[in-house]
Amino acid sequence: MTQAHVPAPAARSAAPLGTPGTLSGPRRLLRAVAIASCVPYLSLKVAWIAGSHIGIPEGSSLLEHRGLLAAANSLTVLMDGSVIVLALLLTRPWGRRVPAWLLGLPMWAATGLLLPIMAGFPTQLAVRALGGSVNNPEDTGHEPFLDEWVFGVVYGGFILQGLSLGLLFVLYARDRWGHVWRGRVWDLPRAAAGGRAMRTGAVAAAVLALFPAGLKLLWAAGSTVGLNETRVAERTSDFYVLSALEVGYLAAAVAGALALAFRRPPALPVKVALGLAWAGSGAVGCWGAWMFATSFAGSADVADRPTTVMLLAYAVQMIIGTLVAGTGVRFLKERAAEAPRRPA
Repeated sequence: MTQAHVPAPAARSAAPLGTPGTLSGPRRLLRAVAIASCVPYLSLKVAWIAGSHIGIPEGSSLLEHRGLLAAANSLTVLMDGSVIVLALLLTRPWGRRVPAWLLGLPMWAATGLLLPIMAGFPTQLAVRALGGSVNNPEDTGHEPFLDEWVFGVVYGGFILQGLSLGLLFVLYARDRWGHVWRGRVWDLPRAAAGGRAMRTGAVAAAVLALFPAGLKLLWAAGSTVGLNETRVAERTSDFYVLSALEVGYLAAAVAGALALAFRRPPALPVKVALGLAWAGSGAVGCWGAWMFATSFAGSADVADRPTTVMLLAYAVQMIIGTLVAGTGVRFLKERAAEAPRRPA
């Protein structure tokens, strides 16, 4: 039996966000952290667009394509600026009137782009501290891409953005849609209107995931199959860490989708299945899309260009992310339609 629910979740949660002056202290703090953590990155990007070379050493490949650099920096300024918009949306009364898809899509993309940095950068630092390998310019024969301090400033800001924005979104979603993820998987109806489509999408994602997951496992184990010459020559512990973590994102996405589609395992909390599908599909799909798009920013050196296998892996990741996200959307629509009909 499903647990009884009090009606009108929107009315129930109006206090935290419903009127000016009612925003709680923790949410104010999280909003301030989210906005402040954008400042270092935005400052660097604006400086680079204006022609400054701060943080970019002489001889860096970034200085070879100034027009492309300016265009890419302008795009990433808009992307990071959207974090400020989202932080306001999640904490202002007008944010409650935003359509679900208009909030969900950028938040899903933000999760997908920030989560690999939030997990990857600290893990890389930990592995380095334990003796992991690091590329030095004298080892590779290439000039450094950026000054080392830039990575700490930028990725540190991204981690703060991810934590603060993620917590704000969880609080917002609990207030507005908390009723759709209550209970455990065994509470869900076995036969749903969109059940066949959900199962098909989940199984397709699981089958497709075998290719990128197997490839990443090989890379994490030291194989060079499918890698370009530059990547083979410059592999360090950072590369192996990221490859292993990418397998984890694929596993999370597939596990969440299968749990929602097949209602297994029965005792699993619905919010855990949704969380796995949300975070996993975002990391797989959005990061795959980013890597695919930036692959065409291109270097004149053939050794730097991604191989066909690398491009195919990125494309498959985009498909997997879309399939898992679609499974989650179908589940949420089904759950939202079913919840109001439950007896109070």
